[in-house]
Amino acid sequence: MWIPPGQNQSWVSEFILLGFSSDPTTNRTLFSAFLLLYLSSVLGNGLIITLVCLDMHLHTPMYFFLCILSLLDMSCVTTTVPQMLVHLLSQSQTISFAGCWLQMYIFGAVGLTECILFVVMAFDRYVAICYPLHYTVILSWGLCTQLSAGTWACGFFFSLIHTFFTMRLPYCGPNRVNHNFCEGPSVQNLSCLDTHIIEMVDLGISVFMVVAPLSLIVASYIRIAQVILKFKSMQARCKAFSTCASHLTMITFFYAPTTYIYMRPNSSYSSE
Repeated sequence: MWIPPGQNQSWVSEFILLGFSSDPTTNRTLFSAFLLLYLSSVLGNGLIITLVCLDMHLHTPMYFFLCILSLLDMSCVTTTVPQMLVHLLSQSQTISFAGCWLQMYIFGAVGLTECILFVVMAFDRYVAICYPLHYTVILSWGLCTQLSAGTWACGFFFSLIHTFFTMRLPYCGPNRVNHNFCEGPSVQNLSCLDTHIIEMVDLGISVFMVVAPLSLIVASYIRIAQVILKFKSMQARCKAFSTCASHLTMITFFYAPTTYIYMRPNSSYSSE
């Protein structure tokens, strides 16, 4: 659909999400698979949040941040998957310009918030292992609340910058997004003008919100490893390493694809 603002130019009022396949049978199969994954994700993260809230023994900074991470994961999949499920079964695969703007903004905000939250969680493990006797003093509930609020604020602020610059680009055709949701690079590729400036903005955001946090996480775990290796008891070493294993696993699964997908210029970006 096109809205003609003038005689020589047309502007996009909606986008068409190409999704995965045009074959109805394939789409029904994908619908079942992604519905199961979505429900599993919401149920699993919902149970974590419920358990942390109900069990007084889990009212510690580590589980507080884990609860926030679960909430972010639920928000991420809820922003993208339900709309994708509808498109897998329906003939229409359009999304309004405003809907695309909102989806891009929330998805980016949640993702960027997670980037910083992983740093906060690394700081939590750093204090717990390197300063165990001062853990409750350093990580007071006041500080935990401030750190949590700061991560959300940074994520939503920088996502607003990214979304604002992306959606301010002129889109005068085509309007077919080669993706299953409105993702920044896929939408930017449809712009009528050169996207060099927005690529520079995205690079700056990526360095500040991905590279810098990852560097802080690496520095934290280098220090943690140095402290753990000084433990005389092998049992104490294994216990200390085990408390960091799940966090390191989440960091790997989060930052590896994020860095590969988003830390490249749009000219080399492929939605395939």
